[in-house]
Amino acid sequence: MTQSVEQVLAQAVFYSDDQLYDLIQLPAKAIMAAAGVMAEIGEPFGALIVDKDEVSLIIPAEAWDDFQGRLPGSQAGSTQYRLITFDVVLEPDLVGFMALISRALADAQISILTYAAFSRDHFLVPVDQFNLALQALETLKSQYSSSTST
Repeated sequence: MTQSVEQVLAQAVFYSDDQLYDLIQLPAKAIMAAAGVMAEIGEPFGALIVDKDEVSLIIPAEAWDDFQGRLPGSQAGSTQYRLITFDVVLEPDLVGFMALISRALADAQISILTYAAFSRDHFLVPVDQFNLALQALETLKSQYSSSTST
């Protein structure tokens, strides 16, 4: 059976690991060094993105303190982030879920960095907007929880 956005939101649990995260930019040729750092960190959340222009890492802030000397040409963004994971299995053909989430957060003036894993969606919000983001998500969830229970 195909999931609906309404069902997913009604079942969603918002998980956070209480870590601070940094967004790191590296030159495109730094893929091996970045992959090595990710392997050594071994934390439950991290991201490595490679495109034609750059390598980007999302890593715990304390790991950045430890590894920045091994990543020449790297720079950290000026904002630290907190993780929010939608702790519910998402089917790959689900349509409109992230649009609804991003709209609710945009309406609350919260910027997000989104990441999709195989069966979960994650996003990072600036540290100072974390509590507001959770409130906006809980409000959104309550709208769908009440509509699916009637």
